[in-house]
Amino acid sequence: MSDIALSIPQARAARPRSAARVLRLIQVTCIFIIALVIVSPLLLLVVASLKDDRFQILADMGSFRAFWASNPTLSNYAEVGHLSGELAFGRYLINSLIILVTTVCSGLIVNSMAGFVLAWGSLRGRAVILSVVIALYVIPQESIIMPLVIMVSRAGMSDTFAVQIVPWVASPLYIFLFYQFFTQLPKELLEAAEMDGASFFRAYRSIFLPLSLPALATVSILMGIETWNQYLWPILVTQTDYARPIAVAIATFFGQDSIYWDRAMAASVLMMIPILGLYLVFQRWFVSSFIGSAVKG
Repeated sequence: MSDIALSIPQARAARPRSAARVLRLIQVTCIFIIALVIVSPLLLLVVASLKDDRFQILADMGSFRAFWASNPTLSNYAEVGHLSGELAFGRYLINSLIILVTTVCSGLIVNSMAGFVLAWGSLRGRAVILSVVIALYVIPQESIIMPLVIMVSRAGMSDTFAVQIVPWVASPLYIFLFYQFFTQLPKELLEAAEMDGASFFRAYRSIFLPLSLPALATVSILMGIETWNQYLWPILVTQTDYARPIAVAIATFFGQDSIYWDRAMAASVLMMIPILGLYLVFQRWFVSSFIGSAVKG
């Protein structure tokens, strides 16, 4: 009788544990399915880039053979990696890297300075300026792109690196992000720096900028992705291979007569590597920035 009485609490305790295991199994299964859906296009892209027959790539798309290369080869990468010639994809890649690094570095300086001045500067009508900055972000980029093309054309900037960098260095979104971050820091830091004789710019450079690593990482990733994926603007302002970026170059593989899927897949993999590396470098500060914003919000 006593054995039966002891077994009842044990059975009741085992039920929550078994239910927790089932729930855990369901969660792991759902996460695995979601991860598979997200990763499968990338896996298909990499596998297709290792096939040297563009017609076979199309034939395999409707089956699981799309995720397997029976005779993998790097010939597609060799063909698109030249710095000159018909498939000078290496040239486009270098152009995009130049545009990316210059735009991000310049954007971090300009936008952080503007955000710091809006946060702690002695400006008249600061609220109005901030409202204008937010209103500018609401305006679609496509609505101003044609007047901007005319302006840069008359300024003699067409088909240069500068025309793909200068118009996008300052951004209302990133100015507002820096403004929000700086306003969350205590104003006593600025007051203590001024009491020690530091100028307004010195306080920004030596105190606030080193503390803004999460904001710098977030803006670097967002601006880098935006710059790297630019397509409409470069195709309007570039006419030669001199400064044409990688996104426009991939479109050349899709001609009216034929589509070079093998080379396009290899070029897409090469296009993905730099921006993925940028994220991996800044991911720690990027994630901490979102976590900090969620906690403070």
